[in-house]
Amino acid sequence: MGNSNFVDYVKLFLASGDGGNGSTHMRREKYIPKGGPDGGDGGRGGHIILRGNPQYWTLIHLKYRKHIKAEPGESGSGALCKGANGKDIYLEVPLGTVAKDAETGEVLFEITEPGEEKIIVKGGRGGLGNANFKTATNQTPRFAQPGEEHVEGWFILELKILADVGLVGFPNAGKSTLLSTVSAAKPKIADYAFTTLEPSIGIVNYYDDKSFVMADIPGIIEGAAEGKGLGHRFLRHIERNSILLFLVPADSKEIKDEYRILLKELKKFNPELLNKQRILAISKSDMLDEELKKEIRRHLPRKIPHIFISSVANEGIKELKDMIWKILNEENF
Repeated sequence: MGNSNFVDYVKLFLASGDGGNGSTHMRREKYIPKGGPDGGDGGRGGHIILRGNPQYWTLIHLKYRKHIKAEPGESGSGALCKGANGKDIYLEVPLGTVAKDAETGEVLFEITEPGEEKIIVKGGRGGLGNANFKTATNQTPRFAQPGEEHVEGWFILELKILADVGLVGFPNAGKSTLLSTVSAAKPKIADYAFTTLEPSIGIVNYYDDKSFVMADIPGIIEGAAEGKGLGHRFLRHIERNSILLFLVPADSKEIKDEYRILLKELKKFNPELLNKQRILAISKSDMLDEELKKEIRRHLPRKIPHIFISSVANEGIKELKDMIWKILNEENF
C-alpha cells in the first residue's frame, strides 16, 4: 500500500495569511503641514481554496505537503494606499473530495463540480487605516486597526469516487476482469484474494458515443464495516455510486447467502446505501449449463434484477450494459 499511486485520504495542516495592519500615516506636504490622517487599510491575508479538477483521480499530489501556509496581507500606507492582499493558495482536488475538520470530524463541504471553488481557511481581514477613524471631535486620530489574525488547524481531505456504477463483491469475484472487459481500464488481475488494493475507474462505451463510469472497489470481506480487512478504506467510495452492481461467482456455495452478507456489510457502514439501485450479476457463468442456471434462479433474491455473465466468454455483457443504461436513464428523469 505504501507504494500505491492511489491516495484517497490526506491530513494537512493549513494556515491562512494574517491581515495587514492599517496605517497611522498623517498627510505631510510642503504647503500642508497639518493635512490630517491619510493612512490606508491593510490587505487581506491569503485564503487557502480547494478547486475541483476532473483531471485528478487521487490526492497523491497532496500526500507530502503536510504544512501549507498562505501569504499575509501587506500593511496600508500613506495617501490612503491600501496594502496588497496576500496571495491565495489553490489546491486542485479530484471531484468527490470531502473536506473535514480533523479535530471534530465535522464535514465542512464537498467538491463535486469541475472548477468548483471553496475556501477551507479564510485569510485574516486587513485592518482599517486611521483615515477611517477621523471624526468631528477627533480630526487627527493617531491609531489604526491591526490586521485580523490568520486561521490555522488540521484538516482531512477524503476522496469518494464519483462513478455511475460501483462493483461490489468478495475478493476474487471477477470485478477486475469485468471492468477490463467492458472498458479500457487495466486493473491488476490474478487468481488470489485482494488483488485489487485500490479502486480502478473505467469508462464504459455504450451506443452512439454514450458512456458511463464504472468503479472496481476492493473486495468486501465479512466484518468490513467494522474496519476488518480494508474496511472503511474503500467502503466510502460506494456512497456516491448511482447503481451497485453485486458480483457473486457461479461457483459460490450459496449465492443468495453471499449476496446477503455483502448487503449486511453495506448496511452496517451506511444504511442509506440500501436505497440505491442494485443489480446482481452471477459471474463466471460460462461453467454453467441452462439446467444449472434454472436451478440457481429458483434461489436468487426476488426483488433485485439478476443476470448471468462471463467476462472471459463475453456472455451476458451486452445485456448487462443495456440493463445498467436503462436504470441510469430512468434515474435521470
